[in-house]
Amino acid sequence: MVLPRLLRGVSRWREARALERHAIPDELWSRILAAFPFIAARSEDDRQTLRTLSSLFLSRKEFHGAQGIEVTDEMAVAIAAQACLPILKFGIDAYDRFVGIVVHPDEVVASREVMDDDGVVHEYDEVLTGEAVEGGPVMLSWSDVVAATTDSDETVYNVVIHEFAHVLDMVDGAADGVPPLPSLAARDAWIECIDAEYERFAERIDAGEEDTLLDPYGAEAVEEFFAVAVEAFFVAPQAMRDEHPRLYELFRGYFKQSPADQPGA
Repeated sequence: MVLPRLLRGVSRWREARALERHAIPDELWSRILAAFPFIAARSEDDRQTLRTLSSLFLSRKEFHGAQGIEVTDEMAVAIAAQACLPILKFGIDAYDRFVGIVVHPDEVVASREVMDDDGVVHEYDEVLTGEAVEGGPVMLSWSDVVAATTDSDETVYNVVIHEFAHVLDMVDGAADGVPPLPSLAARDAWIECIDAEYERFAERIDAGEEDTLLDPYGAEAVEEFFAVAVEAFFVAPQAMRDEHPRLYELFRGYFKQSPADQPGA
């Protein structure tokens, strides 16, 4: 039919325009690779795909600086490149459900309310280094983006990958550690695996273990465990495969990537 072909042609034209208008200069891309070794470790094909996705990300998202911070091109590209790593095989449409990215200079204190089982409302303050809410925006602390782990011997910390893991998790509703999956059987297998891994990790943290590959924050809830595990999958994949082989295989199937097998890993 003529109409579908016409629409595809328009889409390709728009994408080409977006890539032209938001092309990442070679010098800037080289600085990103130097700053984030887990990106530089990917194959040339992966790096080129990631660069393209990052340009499309920049064309579709709106960056806003908060508390007086100005979001520079280098800051935006650093965020885009890390955010797009999990969707390397999915395509940019995976992030269609939100537009805004709010960057604060440092962590943010947010006022919260929670109602207990007796109907009593409790108020408290929560310190945030990042936050993803259904439909957006995504909030990031720039100081925490800069503090991303670059040494696989450390406990992994990457606030950008963490929050965008939540974005993927929330595609089918509230964050629960279970992203959209192709079948009920796949969902059941996922839940069985991640629940068991989460329980074992929480037991280690409750026992006082401190030197863990995954951020101890993952013991707070299974959705946070999912997000910190995704951080490790992309930032320290070989260590992740060694310490959590079953979870690594689960993520390898979902993301359609095997970072531990990359030439520079």
